[in-house]
Amino acid sequence: MQAKREKQRWILHCDCNSFFASVELLDHPELKHLPVAVCGDPDGRHGIILAKNEPAKKYGIQTAEVIWQAKQKCPDLVLLPSHREKYQHYYTVINEIYQQYTARVEPFSVDESWLDVTNTWHLYAESPKALGDRIRNRIRAETGLTISVGVSFNKVFAKMGSDYKKPDATTLISPENYKDIVWPMPAGAMLFVGRRLAEKLASMQLRTIGDIAAADPLYLVQMLGKAGADLSRNARGEDLSPVHLWGESEPIKSVGNSTTYKRDLKGPADLRAGIAALSDEVAGRLRRHKLYAGTVQITIKDSQLKSIQRQKQLPASTHLAKEIEIAAWELLRKNWDMSRPVRLLGVTALGLTDTPLAVQQSFFADETPKPSPKREALEKSLDQIRGKYGKHAIAGAYVLNNEIGLASLSIAADGANSVTNDDGSGRQVTKGPLGQK
Repeated sequence: MQAKREKQRWILHCDCNSFFASVELLDHPELKHLPVAVCGDPDGRHGIILAKNEPAKKYGIQTAEVIWQAKQKCPDLVLLPSHREKYQHYYTVINEIYQQYTARVEPFSVDESWLDVTNTWHLYAESPKALGDRIRNRIRAETGLTISVGVSFNKVFAKMGSDYKKPDATTLISPENYKDIVWPMPAGAMLFVGRRLAEKLASMQLRTIGDIAAADPLYLVQMLGKAGADLSRNARGEDLSPVHLWGESEPIKSVGNSTTYKRDLKGPADLRAGIAALSDEVAGRLRRHKLYAGTVQITIKDSQLKSIQRQKQLPASTHLAKEIEIAAWELLRKNWDMSRPVRLLGVTALGLTDTPLAVQQSFFADETPKPSPKREALEKSLDQIRGKYGKHAIAGAYVLNNEIGLASLSIAADGANSVTNDDGSGRQVTKGPLGQK
């Protein structure tokens, strides 16, 4: 008896073109043909380019570069402020359209989503690519925004398809043509291959995706560990990761917070205050998610935009700010010259679990880490106050009336706490390897 043939998977990756800039230009159609960028506060040192339109891209404007550098490239660059509520609105509208074609819609970021249409494409179009065109045309007609769509038999190639041709295009990467389209691409074009990994691959004489596909998988694992195994599978089109149902989430892998400061931090007092404020934020979010961290990582960027990351494993998992702060401060002290100015600090909790890990016992009782019930009670009391009056209702003295954390803390006339927060924080919750950004 002949085995039943497995149904061909069809995945769409839909990516909004220049999303933030395109949303802002809906209210400024007169600027559509001019170079436009959406940015943070142009008067603050944390002002960076968040998005740019197609005319701005022609000047080489890059996302995340500081505003003054972008203006050097294009003196006539039009800067527009960002409006998070608008992006959230269109994120909802667009994903509701996607859900009319399949229940398996998995956001990759605020402007990107995967759709598994394996079992539904034939209900709406003559082919998966035709469905991609139909969705693309509908988004344009109903929102005024454009998307690019990648159509393929796995998530990795679908994502690469949406990047292949922009804006407002549909690209099919099929089992028949992927070697012609994907394999000649540079290794850095592969999903999850950043600059450092691309440099490492180049040192291994693996310069194209085809080179990776042809390499011995055991050699890649030997040189790159688990990343090598993933790369080998992805390059050969063997990615089998599923598209999750809408609303289904992968376990949170990290909780982090970073801040670019209005002035450089200088000296131990500044740096300790910055670390303490970030640790307090991260710990509070860990408790909200009912998670414990087993590892702490710090990120430091200097005034020349050079950055380092360092991490250490904790003796026991925790969700307490003081314990995260102590670990982060130790990392900073051991790895940074205090005389060097710091532009950005970040603290990230890694190795997350939903129950506290058992402490490895020492032969010597005095060396065994012990829980701190008083500290636990204190920080949970802070959570209750912030939950009732706002997350900036109470804070350590180290962040008051300075540029490290909270700009001001006061009691409003109606009895509720009020606060102005202009710290430029970059808060993030990272999920699984193909989860949300």
